[in-house]
Amino acid sequence: MALKGRALYDFRSENKEEISIQQDEDLVIFSETSLDGWLQGQNSRGETGLFPASYVEIIPAGISPNHADNSSSPADFSSTQVSLYSPSVASSARSGVSSGFLSNQGSFEDDDDDDWDDWDDGCTVVEEPRAGGLGTNGHPPLNLSYPGAYPSQHMAFRPKPPLERQDSLASAKRGSVVGRNLNRFSCFVRSGVEAFILGDVPMMAKIAETYSIEMGPRGPQWKANPHPFACSVEDPTKQTKFKGIKSYISYKLTPTHAGSPVYRRYKHFDWLYNRLLHKFTVISVPHLPEKQATGRFEEDFIEKRKRRLILWMDHMTSHPVLSQYEGFQHFLSCLDAKQWKMGKRRAERDEMVGASFLLTFQIPTEHQDLQDVEDRVDTFKAFSKKMDDSVLQLSTVASELVRKHVGGFRKEFQKLGSAFQAISHAFQMDPPFSSEALNSAISHTGRTYEAVGEMFAEQPKNDLFQMLDTLSLYQGLLSNFPDIIHLQKGAFAKVKESQRMSDEGRMAQDEADGIRRRCRVVGFALQAEMNHFHQRRELDFKHMMQNYLRQQILFYQRVGQQLEKTLRMYDHL
Repeated sequence: MALKGRALYDFRSENKEEISIQQDEDLVIFSETSLDGWLQGQNSRGETGLFPASYVEIIPAGISPNHADNSSSPADFSSTQVSLYSPSVASSARSGVSSGFLSNQGSFEDDDDDDWDDWDDGCTVVEEPRAGGLGTNGHPPLNLSYPGAYPSQHMAFRPKPPLERQDSLASAKRGSVVGRNLNRFSCFVRSGVEAFILGDVPMMAKIAETYSIEMGPRGPQWKANPHPFACSVEDPTKQTKFKGIKSYISYKLTPTHAGSPVYRRYKHFDWLYNRLLHKFTVISVPHLPEKQATGRFEEDFIEKRKRRLILWMDHMTSHPVLSQYEGFQHFLSCLDAKQWKMGKRRAERDEMVGASFLLTFQIPTEHQDLQDVEDRVDTFKAFSKKMDDSVLQLSTVASELVRKHVGGFRKEFQKLGSAFQAISHAFQMDPPFSSEALNSAISHTGRTYEAVGEMFAEQPKNDLFQMLDTLSLYQGLLSNFPDIIHLQKGAFAKVKESQRMSDEGRMAQDEADGIRRRCRVVGFALQAEMNHFHQRRELDFKHMMQNYLRQQILFYQRVGQQLEKTLRMYDHL
């Protein structure tokens, strides 16, 4: 049932699934139940889409919007204004948002809704990160002190009183400063990168981790992991607990740099993935394979998840930054339950996340013209959009081809085989004129085409499935880049604004230089990530195409061999 509502604040849409709303605008809300802090409705211009629940007041039935209470703010935690939010609708378009509707895909995973059994006591109090950053890839910071924070599914929180919405108290004391974005839902703001660019992220007395960027033949690149390694994902095994009441799948992980394998459930991967999103602001973290509500123990689903976890692990171990993350190393090597708890909590209390993570970078001294960097980012933005579209197109075509292999092609060859069999049976109806050798050859031809139909049905397991696995991985990686690029765009805008204010005498030049210097950090990091993406893309798509073509050649060779064998039956009739 549609409800009436009124916009409390202006909101400018950043993605095609969202719509813009203006303060005091009358809205139609399709349901008062928010999904990850977003409501779906229609604005006064007839546009339908998503907007933040905390920016809207729902008008109870029988009350005119003009008589609604004006006193609410985005920080209010009331029954009609749920201050949860989805950090990036665009980033989840592939896995949760389609045509303006949010899906609950992935929320059912039965083995993800309990505690950590013998791994943990199931209750962790998470300290507020110092700089309040968030991973741009889709998760907010672990902090309840501002509108929009929400708890991770594996964590218990110590609630804090909500703060009033304010743009900058600290900056107001310094006089003329670069203005802050009014849209506090912008990923540039949520990630903490705005605070970093403006110099509001406190320097740590000691930074234990550092990640280096160096100049390579194609520009800035991550410095290689000095201790490279790989990790296999094998032997998915069904396990039970609570005397068989609870079941789950365990995967054997064997890192090349560790002495013993470890066994992890999908929920453990999910925990690690969430830590990665919170920490690595400007890195495209590969998405985990999707969850599934039913059929989690079916052989085909388990095999598909294993294949995609292997790809995920390959991307993790190949990334110069992600592969060195302490939480990842803990995930791969820890065998002791007590040590696991300590490492898990240490990762959850990591202060070098979001904006503070940018303090860990060591960048080259080489000068880069700001306009050149902006042009390079614009080129990559156009490229990633085109690649995203083409990957989606190929994925759609390949999925349809799988459906035809299993259904249409198989059925057509079975029909042809049955028709040949019918001819053979007809020839046997008049024995004096029946040729046993010819009848046998035609009957064998029918059986051959039925077998070819089965070969078509089985073939996607050898080629198309692997192609779809790679394409799915890249759909996730590409969906992260709009938000990451938006961070750099926001930094560019702050640099230009600060320089303009400096030229007008409204800001000291050294302060403007500081903003430019911090923008260089974000720019170098983004270029290094772009460089790494291209390196992996070339390798992955080369292997994908080679595997597909090799398997296609082998398939048609097998089909040809079957047909040649059948043809020889007619040679001496």
